[in-house]
Amino acid sequence: MLLSIDASLIDWSRAQFALTAIYHWLFVPLTLGLGVIIGIMETIYVLKGDEFWRRVVKFWMKLFGINFAIGVATGLILEFEFGTNWSNYSWIVGDIFGAPLAIEGIVAFFMEATFIAIMFFGWEKVSRNFHLASTWLTVIGATISAWWILVANAWMQHPVGMEFNPETVRNEMVSFAAVAFSPTAVVKFFHTVSSGWITGSVFVVGVSCWFLLRRREVKFAKASMAVGTAFGLAACFFVMVSGDSSGINVAKEQPMKLASFEGLYDGSEHAPFTIVGPLKIPNMLTFLATHKHTAFVPGINDLLNGGYKLADGSTALSAEQKMFRGRRAMTSFAAFRQANKQGNMALAAVAEKNLQNDMPYFGYGRIQQRAELVPPVNLVFWSFRVMIGLGMLFVLLFLVLTYLQMKRKLNDYPIILYIGVWCIPLVYICSEAGWICAEVGRQPWAIQDLLPVNAAVSSLQTSSVQLTFFIFLAVFTLLLIAEIRIMCRAIQKGPEMSGETKI
Repeated sequence: MLLSIDASLIDWSRAQFALTAIYHWLFVPLTLGLGVIIGIMETIYVLKGDEFWRRVVKFWMKLFGINFAIGVATGLILEFEFGTNWSNYSWIVGDIFGAPLAIEGIVAFFMEATFIAIMFFGWEKVSRNFHLASTWLTVIGATISAWWILVANAWMQHPVGMEFNPETVRNEMVSFAAVAFSPTAVVKFFHTVSSGWITGSVFVVGVSCWFLLRRREVKFAKASMAVGTAFGLAACFFVMVSGDSSGINVAKEQPMKLASFEGLYDGSEHAPFTIVGPLKIPNMLTFLATHKHTAFVPGINDLLNGGYKLADGSTALSAEQKMFRGRRAMTSFAAFRQANKQGNMALAAVAEKNLQNDMPYFGYGRIQQRAELVPPVNLVFWSFRVMIGLGMLFVLLFLVLTYLQMKRKLNDYPIILYIGVWCIPLVYICSEAGWICAEVGRQPWAIQDLLPVNAAVSSLQTSSVQLTFFIFLAVFTLLLIAEIRIMCRAIQKGPEMSGETKI
């Protein structure tokens, strides 16, 4: 039997979570990327012993601290929402989902909190080497924190290492290693973190371009840009490699998401990659999704209608067949509960066996119409192209700036410097577009194939969620405005560079 859920409650709960996640992700990538760049710069300072590099580090560290503080505030609210807005989700999978988040809070967060104090206030109190170690440990702590959060998210994309316990009505972990080191988690970590490195690099390069356009702190700006462009190019390489692995993983585990990326409705053994409109690269999607020149890539209609051959030789089920087996699993579950309550262990064992046979489709029992299984294709399709297109722009920017630095011609092409400045907001748009692809692309699932959002939401008054949505919108917007103003003032003030003047 399907639960009757207020559709507006689901929509507002999703909107509130999306709002919090979008704002939170404005701060996280810069923390991950700028932290590593600061660590590199301080390493140069310790190796050279040049006070110039100490001043460079202190300037970027100030911006890092402003961003870090607000990112923590939004992140805590995001985690609390799993309990307030998505309590059914937390109950059903809390044993699994809670483990990586608990490790993140106990280990990584406390590691960051401990060493960040030395990083900011220990310049005159500890040795250079100890301070450098504290800086890198802060960065490593932030990266480990990202690992565990992304493990939790990857499990939502591809649930592994667990079994459903019909007695407790919960999914329980049977293999921590399978959860923590699944291929989806590993790929998602490297792709997400390296995209954060690009964000940090673009930010450093963009701010440096701003100084050069105003002919201020020229030595500082060129030194910062040299580190930013070199690190940015390396980050782009990692993003491309991890992105390729991510494409293969998505094709295997979330084919509907891949089809939405491409707006592919009818599959093909030689599926093209759509650039935009009628502009396509023949056979490219097949190669990117399978690393083969000939392999069937299903489209949205194929995934709904079924009937095509899967990699293991079996035939894909249609949406209706999956929904039927999902409802049959729910019927078996109810029979198990009833038999268990009556003490009829033989009947309970039969019901449990039937439940396990249909368990891979349990989540489909909550789906009422096949159309619900298709995510918003236009949003996902264009978000994917925004992400890819802007990513290519950043690669080009880093290459051009590297060439101009080598030829000592940075000041000869102010248009490039202006592009560098404008790439700062663009890199955030790129980053958010990536998350839209990842999260909207797997709708309607809170957990892929296991738990749709209509079964994960808390039983709340819609008006309560609406009220908190607008409260969060106001608070987060004020925090964002405050951060931008504080950062702009710090940038306008510039680094404390002795002997640096306008030229």
